[in-house]
Amino acid sequence: MPQIIEVCPVNDLPPGAMRLVEWEDLEIGVFNCAGNVYAIEDRCSHDDGPLVEGELDQETCTVECPRHGSRFDLRTGKPVTLPAYVAVETFPVIIEDLTIKLEVE
Repeated sequence: MPQIIEVCPVNDLPPGAMRLVEWEDLEIGVFNCAGNVYAIEDRCSHDDGPLVEGELDQETCTVECPRHGSRFDLRTGKPVTLPAYVAVETFPVIIEDLTIKLEVE
């Protein structure tokens, strides 16, 4: 059954900001891409690189893995460049009472 976890107040994650959230055995990257908040597994599917340490491109809503340069679409979790070719998990984002929350299971 899905659980809702709080991340932070909306004002603490302005456009262009990223944040790492840990829940149970998951690490989740939360990204504000030009005012839209997305959450994806913080693990490059190619080499387990930490995506929140990568470069966020707000124009394309992608993040680049700092290890080998694969870019992932924050909306879908799918890689848009090699060497990664497997998508990472995405998580529903809820904005409620000016707080960013995630649905996890």
